[in-house]
Amino acid sequence: MSSSDYDPGCLPDLLPLYYRRLFPFSQYHRWLNYGGVQKNYFQNREFCFTLKDDIYVRYQSFSTQNELEKEMQKMNPYKIDIGAVYSHRPNQHNTVKSGSFQALEKELVFDIDMTDYDDVRTCCSAADICPKCWTLMTIAIHILDRALREDFGFQHLLWVYSGRRGVHCWVCDEAARKLSAAGRTAVAEYLSLVKGGEETMKKVVLTDPIHPFISSSLEVVDKYFTQYALEEQDILGQKKCVDKVLALVPEDVRNELQTSFQSEKRPENRWKLIRKEAYNKQGTVKKGQHFEKEIMLQYCYPRLDVNVSKGVNHLLKSPFSVHPKTGRISVPIDLKAVDSFDPFAVPTISRICEELDRPRTEEEKSEESQDKDNKRDAAEIRKIRDYKRTSLAKYVKYFDSFLDGMARSWKGELLKKSDHQMEF
Repeated sequence: MSSSDYDPGCLPDLLPLYYRRLFPFSQYHRWLNYGGVQKNYFQNREFCFTLKDDIYVRYQSFSTQNELEKEMQKMNPYKIDIGAVYSHRPNQHNTVKSGSFQALEKELVFDIDMTDYDDVRTCCSAADICPKCWTLMTIAIHILDRALREDFGFQHLLWVYSGRRGVHCWVCDEAARKLSAAGRTAVAEYLSLVKGGEETMKKVVLTDPIHPFISSSLEVVDKYFTQYALEEQDILGQKKCVDKVLALVPEDVRNELQTSFQSEKRPENRWKLIRKEAYNKQGTVKKGQHFEKEIMLQYCYPRLDVNVSKGVNHLLKSPFSVHPKTGRISVPIDLKAVDSFDPFAVPTISRICEELDRPRTEEEKSEESQDKDNKRDAAEIRKIRDYKRTSLAKYVKYFDSFLDGMARSWKGELLKKSDHQMEF
């Protein structure tokens, strides 16, 4: 992934500026405090900082937003990970009686990494991505977001670009945060269709009747399949790719298709032949009558790192952390613009620090004088003004709107609490 304006060697010089003037601390604290509905929720949260030379500092915790700010500005972490909310303050875990320090709650999280698709993408491999294979992340967000909302009833889903080659989902509903390890495992298993390691050729096996969730997922895949798989990945073009696809169909069908493919070279027409064979097999007693659907899912369905979702105490990279290798900020993804999200357009730390140096506009000068008149806290005013002057602004704005949606549910919880207390 090209980040031509970013030099990793400059990161130690850029991070102090980023944490001092650009990191959206007030929104960040607002998110992890969850409206103060539960006492000590923010204070008992674990943060893990990765410092230069891969030095990990786990079990960090902070009483206030101000304390978090000061520590981050002092340590200037290369990476920030967020952990669970514990029974006690994580920074005091060594003083707690053995066995009583427990991870109690955490957002239900999902991690989708492009490297897990290496067996089915032809354009890139390992940590590299390009606009062609990024479509896999777009498909993943559409499928999982629909399922988590409609099949499980969750509402507050924060999708975040990792800064390099994948996406994370933070399900922030109270019900999701309170899920046990068994509950998290059940959700993750429900959403997992692609199973088996490198040695497994056929990773998706469908049985009758096809579950409505799988049918809904296929509807999403179908919108992208022709352009993504047939045109851009050319899975039915080169012989090596064709052989991989044909290995997923029953042997008798494979033989027929190999013969047909000798005279039909166009990928779109070859796919029509596969679909035709699958249609002809439906209703027979033979297995494999859904093989065209299995191919679509194997090549396009989200590949989850289930272990990340199962554990309550698993660490996951924080939104607005900087990716040390690409310099890109880990930004929230606007769900209304998923299809147009461009990972290569996400700002690097170098870019937003440079943008701070440009001259102020008349509008910004006017805002400054209004803030002074309103006697707002000077440091907070400057911080708001600073990120608004950079290409980070639209991502913070979206994060704000996400938090506004959550705040409406917090207010409901706080009202319930106050009514309950008044009864006594």
